[in-house]
Amino acid sequence: MKYSHKLSDAVHILAYVYIYADGDLSSKAIASSVETNQSMVRRMMSNLVRAGLLNSQPGKVELSLAKAPQDISLLDVYLAIEDNHNFLHIDDKTNPLCIVGGNIQETLNDVYSKIQKDAEASMSEHSLQEIIDQILTLEKNKNR
Repeated sequence: MKYSHKLSDAVHILAYVYIYADGDLSSKAIASSVETNQSMVRRMMSNLVRAGLLNSQPGKVELSLAKAPQDISLLDVYLAIEDNHNFLHIDDKTNPLCIVGGNIQETLNDVYSKIQKDAEASMSEHSLQEIIDQILTLEKNKNR
């Protein structure tokens, strides 16, 4: 099973931009923090800009959040960067002649739809500010 790190990477980028607002906001510096390549960071930042979560000026290393961190939910970030907005996916290659294979897709569609709605509702309750505060608290506690 392949997992997507897009959400955590996008939240990482936004938190980095906020916390290091007066520092090096180059894609190279951000990629170093995420431990990925610069092109992935630039693609993700482009999606965040299109979604109205990040401000960027072409040709300049001037990044800022487009909204206050308390006004950016995890759901906002998720919808900005995930191509397929479904958390769970159904195997569409089941045997239609089998009782289970012939009915599992429709059955799971109903269950997965509820899980999707519940997860999205929960994600909408958590803000980037909450994440930033937790990062800064953890860092402060390390330095005691």
